[in-house]
Amino acid sequence: MTYDNRAFARSLSQFNSGYCAEVPSMELSQQFLENLVHALFPIRRNCAVDEDHIAIELDRSAVKLRELLYSIRKTLDRPPAGLADDFLSRVPEAFEQLACDAVTVTKLDPAASCVEEVILCYPGFYAITVYRMAHILYDLKVPVLPRILSEYAHEKTGIDIHPGAQIESPFFIDHGTGIVIGETARIGKEVSIYQGVTLGALSVERSMANTKRHPTIEDHVVIYAGSTILGGDTVIGHHTVVGGNTWITECIPPHSVVYRNHRVLVKDRKDFKPPIDFVI
Repeated sequence: MTYDNRAFARSLSQFNSGYCAEVPSMELSQQFLENLVHALFPIRRNCAVDEDHIAIELDRSAVKLRELLYSIRKTLDRPPAGLADDFLSRVPEAFEQLACDAVTVTKLDPAASCVEEVILCYPGFYAITVYRMAHILYDLKVPVLPRILSEYAHEKTGIDIHPGAQIESPFFIDHGTGIVIGETARIGKEVSIYQGVTLGALSVERSMANTKRHPTIEDHVVIYAGSTILGGDTVIGHHTVVGGNTWITECIPPHSVVYRNHRVLVKDRKDFKPPIDFVI
């Protein structure tokens, strides 16, 4: 079969012509995010903590945000400059939450020696940082850009937090790889989540887009590794501990302990008789 370069190019043109709506630049979005993160936590780049230097970094991120919003101005419900100002006015409050998040990690994780280590080395903290910035943009109804930021963090950390989720502070992610938090999930204060936890939907039907599809986790809940909690009506009551590898699709009352009842058996191979359905 002969490869026809022009025919393939025509096919690509026809396909992509249907998906050329105004969207933010991926590269500029990442630059904006990194500028902002480094302004919030200068230790991540060069530890220049004087006020003037931080103000310059904040100005850089503000300029990039205005540029991003201007590029998609036809999709916005108000002028880009006003949206950028609204975003920037909410960053100080988000930073206060992040500072609380970082200190909490040092209290809960014996492996964390100091706040500096959390800021530099904890992928969970980075994912929460990006989430808190993306969530502001999501709240301001900026299209696409919040998802670009959250997927950038997903790519770097393996932690997938939809910017629409509502997560209070302090919030602690230990390790984090494989965590998925859906768009309509709600997470209260002082919640700890370990790697591989999914807060997902029972169904992914398009008709459910405007409904609460993901669970609510009340204050002071711990969810251990590998657990899956599904459904918009599912509420995990406050001060509950959810053990590892559990599967939950119904409400759990406050002050509960949920665990998977299973046993690990160790036997001498000489006496072991494989069951008839033992298949590799």
